[in-house]
Amino acid sequence: MEIGSFPFLNFEDFSTFDPSFSVDTKKRYRNEFEEEPLKTEDQFNDILDSILHFDTNQKENENENQLRFSMENPNQSNSSFQPQPINEFELVHHSPTKKPRRSNNPMQASVESGSVLPQQQRRLWVKDRSKDWWERCSHPDFPEQEFRRSFRMSKSTFDLICNHLDSTVTKKNTMLRDAIPVRHRVAVCIWRLATGDPLRLVSKRFGLGISTCHKLVLDVCKAIKTVLMPKFLPWPDSVAMKGIKEEFESQFGIPNVGGSMYTTHVPIIAPKQNVAHYFNKRHTERNQKTSYSVTVQGVVDPKGVFTDVCIGWPGSMPDDKVLEKSALYERASKGNLKDVKIIGNSGYPLMDWTLVPYTHQNLTWSQHALNQKIDEIQKVSKEAFARLKGRWSCLQKRTEVKLEDLPMVLGACCVLHNICEMMNEPMEPEWKFDIFDDEMIAENTIQSVSAEKARDHIAHYLLHHGRAS
Repeated sequence: MEIGSFPFLNFEDFSTFDPSFSVDTKKRYRNEFEEEPLKTEDQFNDILDSILHFDTNQKENENENQLRFSMENPNQSNSSFQPQPINEFELVHHSPTKKPRRSNNPMQASVESGSVLPQQQRRLWVKDRSKDWWERCSHPDFPEQEFRRSFRMSKSTFDLICNHLDSTVTKKNTMLRDAIPVRHRVAVCIWRLATGDPLRLVSKRFGLGISTCHKLVLDVCKAIKTVLMPKFLPWPDSVAMKGIKEEFESQFGIPNVGGSMYTTHVPIIAPKQNVAHYFNKRHTERNQKTSYSVTVQGVVDPKGVFTDVCIGWPGSMPDDKVLEKSALYERASKGNLKDVKIIGNSGYPLMDWTLVPYTHQNLTWSQHALNQKIDEIQKVSKEAFARLKGRWSCLQKRTEVKLEDLPMVLGACCVLHNICEMMNEPMEPEWKFDIFDDEMIAENTIQSVSAEKARDHIAHYLLHHGRAS
């Protein structure tokens, strides 16, 4: 069946069917169609109110039925269910109500459900390590001799170092764990420097993590360099220098000697950059094994205490080049070493403030006598470096410390050496170490004519004043 387009009838057409229908409907037309919309709007409002009332009753019935079902079936009921208020705006627009998200927080879920859970403390996983050995060492009844054998110093010297570093090394406790005590921190560092053991053995010995031990060693070495080096490794002032000169002259007969200078090498692992600069040709030829090293130049007083150190230059540099890079050379260039002679070996040049042996052939009696005296003074610094490496075994083997941190560690060893020497700490026979540093003659042996004349004068003075023996 097809629905066609049929025209609507007007008032004139209705009048043809019904004679009683008035044609003059101009006024009636206006009145009927003015009142009819009002009647239609009232009817629409009544229908809408009925729908809202019906839907509201239906929603309330559903909530009552659901609540009754949850009370009759507690196992299947949702404890967090609560009847929600009805929003007429949602009913009009037929928008579905969003369900609230389920909380992932157990505490929040417990609050919503009305139940209260006990508050749980935060737990931190820490590996349980034994600290029995260190607790026995730190006990007052621990034998003094065994403590010195372990830490290369007595308990009193160890306590002195801890007292100086206390304010710098101390850390605060946190909510997660207590800070490591100062004595424990210093002991880890000194043990590592004294034995040269790998970090895994240090970790097992002191009951700490490997990374913790590594950090402690660097932190304590930095504190030693910052706090203790200015106190125990300073360049002597005028009063101290006068005493050093007098003591050297009384022992060896040469006047105005302000120190004995020597340069040694510390083996390292081949660096990743500039490896050729650290290649040690002399050690490689002697040991028949490829060697890399850094240099440590030091000046000592008659007791073997360091008064100046220059650390960290590549092992391929000769002694005279290392000297030119040192603070000692800069100090002399500013004129601060007047009337002072620093005794060195043939690897250093002869200058106004240095005194080195004769290197040419066919020496005279006076020249030979001076070389013997210089060799005796050189033994003071060479033996000081032997005690340094013997007491701190980490200097004898290739270290695991990074190249950029190595000068700080070596400087800490020199400071600790000074403290032990000042406190008259004895050297055990098993700590003895022989120095193997091959001397090379400097390229420019004589840099000052006046220095050459002064050396000849000193040689003549020793021979004719009976101090050559």
